Amino acid sequence: MDEEERVNEQPRLDRAAPRVALVTCAQVPELDADSRRLLGPLAARGVAAEPVVWDDPTVNWAGFDLAVVRSCWDYVPRRAEFLAWAQGVPRLANPPEVLAWNTDKRYLRELAAAGVPVVPTTWVAPGQPWTVPERGELVVKPAVSLAALDSGRYRLGDPQQRRLAVQHLRRLQAAGRVVMVQPYVHAVDTDGETALVYLSGRFSHAIRKGAVLDGPDTGVDRRFQHDGGLDLRLCRPTVAQGRVADRVLAAVPGGPERLLYARVDLVPDLDGRPLLMELELTEPQLFLGHAPGAADRLAAAITAWTRQPVPSPPVRFGPQAGPRAVPARRNTAHSVGS
Repeated sequence: MDEEERVNEQPRLDRAAPRVALVTCAQVPELDADSRRLLGPLAARGVAAEPVVWDDPTVNWAGFDLAVVRSCWDYVPRRAEFLAWAQGVPRLANPPEVLAWNTDKRYLRELAAAGVPVVPTTWVAPGQPWTVPERGELVVKPAVSLAALDSGRYRLGDPQQRRLAVQHLRRLQAAGRVVMVQPYVHAVDTDGETALVYLSGRFSHAIRKGAVLDGPDTGVDRRFQHDGGLDLRLCRPTVAQGRVADRVLAAVPGGPERLLYARVDLVPDLDGRPLLMELELTEPQLFLGHAPGAADRLAAAITAWTRQPVPSPPVRFGPQAGPRAVPARRNTAHSVGS
């Protein structure tokens, strides 16, 4: 039994305890295993936390001091409904404007325009023509997705895989979805992705994730697998990775101070320099069970947020909001290594 589980056995709650909803979906109504690690540390701080399903019509969201988005992993085909729900929650972390911006991966265009190094991406809208390259290796995925759902990796030198890549893209277009086409970053096969987790604006821990895509899309759904079905290892990010992560967060419209949690997923380019793969601000796995003290740090941040107003955004979110250029700045990931 770990420390967080022992704390959970002796909660210290009273009638004036702040109420926190840890928001999940109907498929995991009692939260995923990682998010359940928050219950003990929150109880130890006098916070009454409970799992709540986001689309449960009987819930009075005004009765909570804070709602924290966690395992809402069913929103992809219902994004408009999910965002409408978010707008109706009085106190939500992360805030509704952040969720609206982050649940469509076209935010990567804004970050790239702000000077953040991003994996090169071609965006193909429904009905837009696309010519498949003759060679190379590509990833095809929708702009609204999670856990590599509806995503595939294709070797273009193989005629069958070239056909599958075109079919995959056309299938997504036919469903009215914007498609992302990216070169496959081969260093992921050897070095993996590095996920840097930030809690209330401070670096908490980093996880090395093994490669996810090994071939064409076969309809595999990893959303509800333990740890997303990934090979995960605690790691120490480099100074370069920390600096890029800082630049990513600084470029978020409204500022990083509005973020209770953030996960910055980086991959190395051909020269080993970090590139942003994705910025997870909606419902990311935070791998709390892989980093000692991480659940306690997030519980402390949640407790603090119940006692203060959520900051108002100083700039407008959305695809029409122009990004600001973000210079490299001093790394705030205090424990990032070399």
